[in-house]
Amino acid sequence: MVLFPFLVNGSGRTVSLKKEKSCRKDDGRKAVEALAKEAKKNELLLSSSGIVKSAKANDFACLFTKKGQKGVNQDCLLVWEEFGCQEDMTFCGIFDGHGPWGNFVAKRVRKLLPASLLCNWQENLAATSLDLDFKMESDRNFHKFNTWKQSYIKTFAAIDHDLKQHTGIDSFQSGTTALTIIKQAEHLIIANVGDCRAVLATTSEDGILTPLQLTTDFKPSLPKEAERITQSKGRVFCLEDEPGVYRVWMPNGKTPGLAISRAFGDYCVKDFGLISVPDVTQRKLTTRDQFVILATDGVWDVISNQEAVKIVASTPHKEKAAQRLVKCAMHEWKRKRRGIAIDDISAICLFFHSPSTHQLPTTKVVK
Repeated sequence: MVLFPFLVNGSGRTVSLKKEKSCRKDDGRKAVEALAKEAKKNELLLSSSGIVKSAKANDFACLFTKKGQKGVNQDCLLVWEEFGCQEDMTFCGIFDGHGPWGNFVAKRVRKLLPASLLCNWQENLAATSLDLDFKMESDRNFHKFNTWKQSYIKTFAAIDHDLKQHTGIDSFQSGTTALTIIKQAEHLIIANVGDCRAVLATTSEDGILTPLQLTTDFKPSLPKEAERITQSKGRVFCLEDEPGVYRVWMPNGKTPGLAISRAFGDYCVKDFGLISVPDVTQRKLTTRDQFVILATDGVWDVISNQEAVKIVASTPHKEKAAQRLVKCAMHEWKRKRRGIAIDDISAICLFFHSPSTHQLPTTKVVK
């Protein structure tokens, strides 16, 4: 038996799985893969357009992806309710591949990340006492967040190494972004690499639904990102026909012209400032927080945070909110960027209240 310890609301819990007695990493990974297989069977894990709703949780998620005009769809999504067999935990992930092998890289990261993260989280929990006596709640919350943060950092490093060693995927000039959110009870843990974006819809004191951006778009134009790249002898500049669009280049300035400063893969510039280290943050949810949107840049290139929140909040059937947001983005691409190939467009909407028990405010949305 492999004992899989989990932390639920600050207390310990054990999930038993029929495996070998050893707690080696391979056994832990097999245990998590069994959890994922069972979750998919029970319709709690989805990696395509659709809806995920746990009967034991009050939140639910809808997701939708649409191929653009650049070839195969390189966007990937995943939602896992009752993440790791926990009723109060949901995992959401969205990945935007790029380059000739981008769709393979994105799918590989989507496959590895949840299981690897759970394994590393389990190891970190096992390495620390679950019965630590914290005098202040803030100390306990920091400990829980730090456990997730260290698990994320270790997971992202391991996945990037896996891609480099993978003989069936050429990641030298291909890669993917990765944005994930874990909702654990009233806490959100956000980990981001690249330029996918998470936006929270929260209600102000006067009842107006407003957006709060939870992530940073990691572009080469950001001062700290540009400094790291140039110090590593990489180059950051715009092409003459793309004013304002800064890209990462090798020292010779010829390849790859990457428009993000953090990504999995893209090993041609990993020695020149590109990193796969995630920015990990947290937010404690309140009753004012209504839903969170995760979307690829295919949405954010043509739709503002405020517009996205308005579109989702005004959708009559919340189960179709992600689909409506994607379709609105496609319409805006055709209107605002005529002559430019439409990008792949994907979105996940995670609502913190079931539509049967709570109605979102639709009359007071800032225009």
